[in-house]
Amino acid sequence: MASIFSRIVNGEIPAHKIAETDQYLAFLDVFPCAKGHTLVIPKQEIDYLFDLDDELYTGLMQFAKSLAPALKAAVPCKRIGVAVIGLEVPHAHVHLIPMNSMSDMNFNNKLKMSPEELAETAEAIRSHLS
Repeated sequence: MASIFSRIVNGEIPAHKIAETDQYLAFLDVFPCAKGHTLVIPKQEIDYLFDLDDELYTGLMQFAKSLAPALKAAVPCKRIGVAVIGLEVPHAHVHLIPMNSMSDMNFNNKLKMSPEELAETAEAIRSHLS
């Protein structure tokens, strides 16, 4: 069965997309740790990050890096935190989280954002992409 992320890639489930290439997709987490919490995935469904071949892995990290300036501009913060957990969805993914303190990376405290707030945040991030 396809992961929830593959279903997003295939257009079966809506998402607040930030950026997309032939191989990668970035979209907002609907259960964010902080405003702007973005998930970056390879479109190819591979469960474990370290099972990605070298080219796909480095491309994923480069794609994530390319999004960080726009995310930081749209959601003012001290840093964009990066986390790889990989247990909650069987599809390799990287979390990009705007943070001002370590508590912003707490995966046990989720924000409740309306679909409208998520859409506005996604648009703000996209507006800063070069």
